[in-house]
Amino acid sequence: MRRGLHGQGALFDTEPPGLAARLVGLRPFQHGSSPCEHPKEIPFVVFAGPRGIGRSAVLAELRAAYEGRTPLALIDCEAERFAHPPAGRPHEVWSPLSQALVTIAEQLAEPVADAGRIPFPRLAAGLLAVAAGGWNDRDVPRIRREAERILLLNDTGSWVGGQTSRWVGRVSARLTDPLTGPLPGTGPVVEPVVEAVLETFSEGVSPTHRRLRKAAAWYRDHPNADGNPKLGLLLLSGHFRAGGDPRTHAEGHLVRALLADLDDAYGGSLPRGHRPGRPVVLVDNAQTAPGIGLIGAVLRDRAEGIADRVAFFAGLRGHGHPALRNATRGALSELARTSGWEPGGTASSRALLVRLSPLSPDDTPRVVEAACRGLAVPSRLPGAAHRLTGGSPLGTTLFAESARQNLPRGAGAPGELLTADLVPPEKYDGREACEAHKGHGVHKGHEGHGGRPAYRELLDRLVPDGRRDELALLAVAHDRESACALAAARLPGDFGAVGVLALEARLAEEGLPPVPGQFVGDPFLRALLLLELHRREPDHRTWKAAHRTLVAHYTDIPGAPDGPGHGPESAEQRVLYRLHHELALGAAEPAVTYLRDTFPRKDTKAWLRALVFLASAPYHPAPVPDGYGGAASDARTGVALGRVGTGPPPPEGADTALHLRIRRLLYGVWQVTDPLALPDPVVAERLRSELEHLSRLRSTDVEPLLRASVHWPEDALSGRPLRLGRTASRP
Repeated sequence: MRRGLHGQGALFDTEPPGLAARLVGLRPFQHGSSPCEHPKEIPFVVFAGPRGIGRSAVLAELRAAYEGRTPLALIDCEAERFAHPPAGRPHEVWSPLSQALVTIAEQLAEPVADAGRIPFPRLAAGLLAVAAGGWNDRDVPRIRREAERILLLNDTGSWVGGQTSRWVGRVSARLTDPLTGPLPGTGPVVEPVVEAVLETFSEGVSPTHRRLRKAAAWYRDHPNADGNPKLGLLLLSGHFRAGGDPRTHAEGHLVRALLADLDDAYGGSLPRGHRPGRPVVLVDNAQTAPGIGLIGAVLRDRAEGIADRVAFFAGLRGHGHPALRNATRGALSELARTSGWEPGGTASSRALLVRLSPLSPDDTPRVVEAACRGLAVPSRLPGAAHRLTGGSPLGTTLFAESARQNLPRGAGAPGELLTADLVPPEKYDGREACEAHKGHGVHKGHEGHGGRPAYRELLDRLVPDGRRDELALLAVAHDRESACALAAARLPGDFGAVGVLALEARLAEEGLPPVPGQFVGDPFLRALLLLELHRREPDHRTWKAAHRTLVAHYTDIPGAPDGPGHGPESAEQRVLYRLHHELALGAAEPAVTYLRDTFPRKDTKAWLRALVFLASAPYHPAPVPDGYGGAASDARTGVALGRVGTGPPPPEGADTALHLRIRRLLYGVWQVTDPLALPDPVVAERLRSELEHLSRLRSTDVEPLLRASVHWPEDALSGRPLRLGRTASRP
């Protein structure tokens, strides 16, 4: 792999062959062939996951791996060209999928290796019939340009000099003749255009014309055409204009035409040896049109026994789609040797839904160190980067880029690197080279160079579609109930529960459903949203108000013991939620008191889970006046190490030693698990002794405390979540 992708060896390996080599039949970045795992029919591979997981990067790497070696096309379904028809084109004769087929065919046509251009005469004939349904105005120059673009799909590159352009010009003139007839621009011209297409495709005796003639005759097999190609093309055009299900069937026939043209290129007069492997079609952001339409058409044909030779790879935001309900599913790491795929009886069973995994704790440091080569990287920063990003490839890449730009300016903690300005790499590298050439140095701030805080750049990519302010507020919530409480108190009245449900559904669709204890389930996205909420105003009033709202919510509305879903566990959760928000506002003693009082009687695993949950409260130290690298302003370290004057005395009658020990432990866990801070190694080591001492205070159920004393210091410094046994970490 050339582009720093980590953890994707199962896709790109050559020895033994990874998934790409086994499906394409070619080794990535090489010209050597590879045995096909499924020689007769291969799965339609769909890479799934939330934003930032690396779907686009994987597709770009596949493009680099096979470009110039086999016919290849890459489309992004969210590109502007697929959003609306070109100027002057009526909507009834245009769709995102028809536009995608033109774009795909134009890319696949390009000559590769020792093989020439691939023509697409079947697709061209069908597209001309569809387009003619909108040729009912006087804009002949536009219509001729439209026809010429489609006709160029027939170019084989075998005609000498300008013969192709002359043929295209001559045919486009014939196709637009009906517009200049007795009723110019006033009546339907589909039938005369189809007749002209069939006539021009049937002329001549050269191999090129024989191919055109064969392609035109292909439409005699269109449903209800009764062996008449003209009727087949007219039906295709009419169904497309009708919209709805008829258009879906027409689009499916156009997809079939493209694949049949490709089949001709591989199985016709050109020796197969000149085209090793399979053509590759890459479809990014396939959750939107035209992606789902293309996937559905291909899967339906394959289920009906209509074979094709294409290796399709798509990127899908989220973890699935109704069109893929019966797909074989698996993580990419599980497919290194075999896909485990076998087609079933449904169309969607022809798909292989591949879950992309985050970077591992070993991969993240490699990304950071590669970006910061030559810089003094704090030893704990790579592990902290993994704890913050959770291995998000996008998050890790941009975090590493911020480290490259801002470590020399004194920023060192994750929170500092997120709030520091990040200049787009291409601008930063250009400026660096220019300043180095002039001898002025390269790290004098980002003013005037397009810099903006790194967390905003990340959020623009992870939450690009609006409602970010509302989502940042709701990131404080723990579930739908508390999100609705926040919305009622802090958002306009027209947002309400409906807005909460809409954002909840949107997150779920994108593969980020709520998790127990958090409305925004992804920890990295939640950390970014909470950081943005805190920095919204200089006095942090919205931040404070949100936490106070939930403190009041969990104080004033206790759980109802007899109601469904409101048993004692729910009441306990509400207490923990209230303490969590009080701790975020700086009031730690209520949490310490709760942990002290429940330590003797609570199940040890549950007690440790409560400790970790409370310590996940967001913390923002006082700003350092002199910028990055100033005196430490994180007060948690002093408390965790038991320094004098770091807290109020224990209340009268309390076990003083236990109270102080638990306070130190809470502050220690709070510091070393903070995604915006570098874990203090002295504090991490202090956790060991505090947990060991606590284990001596219990006569039973001490094993979880002893395991935590062994594992937590190591987990904290390596960026892993603190191990809590097999039970999920929830309040």
